[in-house]
Amino acid sequence: MTFSFKQLIIAGGPVLLVLTALSIYSIALIWERWTAYKRTFGGLGELMQKLRALLKAGDLQQIADLCAKSKHPAAEILYKAATASGSRAEKRELVEKALEWHTSRLNKSLAAIATVGSVAPFIGLFGTVIGVVRAFRDLSLYAGAGPSVVAMGIAEALVNTAAGLFVAVPAIVAYNFFTHRASLFASEINWLAEQVIEQADEQDLVRTR
Repeated sequence: MTFSFKQLIIAGGPVLLVLTALSIYSIALIWERWTAYKRTFGGLGELMQKLRALLKAGDLQQIADLCAKSKHPAAEILYKAATASGSRAEKRELVEKALEWHTSRLNKSLAAIATVGSVAPFIGLFGTVIGVVRAFRDLSLYAGAGPSVVAMGIAEALVNTAAGLFVAVPAIVAYNFFTHRASLFASEINWLAEQVIEQADEQDLVRTR
């Protein structure tokens, strides 16, 4: 007995509808995060290159001016590092709070994507169990019948298993990709901000002598 695509969809039953809804929700979240990350990381490499060159030259004023003109989140954090007053600990605390705020914005919706990735296989497994139960029930009702009797139950089991994995894999891959990018952003900006603060303190120390 062969199944058309339409028959396979029907065989999936209500569980397949749930997985389809989860897939649409996950894709919408992934697309929203992709566009947000594209805005955040667009032009970041060029900005970092300019800031490193100015930092190497020891020109904090140029760093502050460049960051003030840029609308990039990284520029906002580094501007605070270059212009903040107070002790080194106070400057670090200010930078850490700004960095934490921007990182939290990058991590927005990632928990939902991770939840879809972890839950979808279990929902698919639930559909698999229902399909197997259905196959055994049909087999017991029609003793001695051919394999066509249990075909629909087995199809339901296999379709839901495949659908659960189909939903989970992209969600897990996207979650790992986004968290990795957010972690790189935080570590790179934190390192550069630390260098700016250190240089600012050294220049302040020279002026007081």
